[in-house]
Amino acid sequence: MQVLVRDNNVDQALRVLKKKMQREGLFRELKARRAYEKPSERRAREKADAIRRSRKVARKLAQREGLLPARKKPEAR
Repeated sequence: MQVLVRDNNVDQALRVLKKKMQREGLFRELKARRAYEKPSERRAREKADAIRRSRKVARKLAQREGLLPARKKPEAR
């Protein structure tokens, strides 16, 4: 992963780096690797993640087809 520092602006480069790491899922992986996860727990977590993803896809599809109302975005205060 590479981030360019422009005009000696290290703060902006750090923000860009953190955003890239977040998108890649690096922070989530580091958190998961802090402690040992039993194989049975890993399977249960992966199964729950798959169910969550499939429900999300089904919900989005239902919203596109008009079966469910679209989620309202929260208003900025």
